[in-house]
Amino acid sequence: MRIPVIAFALFFALASVTRADGDSHAIDAAKSKAAFSVPHVFVERVTGTVPIVGGTVVLAPDSEIPVSLTAELDPSKISSGDHDRDAALTGPDFFDAKADPSWTFTSTKITPVSAMSFGIDGTLTMHGVTVPEHLDATIRGAAAHRTYHAVGHIDRKAFHMSVTRLDPVIGNIVDVTLDIDLK
Repeated sequence: MRIPVIAFALFFALASVTRADGDSHAIDAAKSKAAFSVPHVFVERVTGTVPIVGGTVVLAPDSEIPVSLTAELDPSKISSGDHDRDAALTGPDFFDAKADPSWTFTSTKITPVSAMSFGIDGTLTMHGVTVPEHLDATIRGAAAHRTYHAVGHIDRKAFHMSVTRLDPVIGNIVDVTLDIDLK
């Protein structure tokens, strides 16, 4: 019983340090999205979007480069432009959105590359599996209204997504882009 109390206290102590060291902004879900593209033998590439439904970006004082970020996505609302494909993607062979109704990305390290770009190391939890991932991000837009654009590459098999019948025709590496607007 003592360990959970200590862990709980440590979590809140670290959370208060993060807030004191930065300015927290909610992700604007109405203006933010994640897109994906994966090779497919029969249609060259399958593309689509997954809504970003929430999250937080903490900016360092006097900087637009985040010190931490979290994002939550909703796989039940995936859109690839094909209703039957979307039903298959949200079903148990792929994302199993009923069993795992959200995906989360949490940064573990953010490394500035320049005044307008940075690398993000973090963990992605999807399909009940948590895997370390890396994103390359840039800051876009006018100074009064910055947006963030990030690109990454995810190995779908690391998340145990392989279906027997279609697996040979679907690429393993999924290209992912995130466009994030802050409130």
